[in-house]
Amino acid sequence: MTTITTHEAKTHLSRYLAEVEKGQEFIIARGKSAVALLTPVRKDPPQPRPKVGDIIGPPFEFPESAFLPLSGSELEDWGL
Repeated sequence: MTTITTHEAKTHLSRYLAEVEKGQEFIIARGKSAVALLTPVRKDPPQPRPKVGDIIGPPFEFPESAFLPLSGSELEDWGL
């Protein structure tokens, strides 16, 4: 890990960022005191999306009552 001064960091930020993208880390110091760590952001790999039609959860089962005819009061509620 390389130590750089705040002046170097301001002057050559683009160069240091290019190095950070390659995996290098820098300690930024004010005088002889370390004040910050310039390090790459770790990204989680993207999760693969399921394909259309893939079952990703437990199967849903319709209850038998879903297939029964509507009662008279239910038909009235629907205005039928």
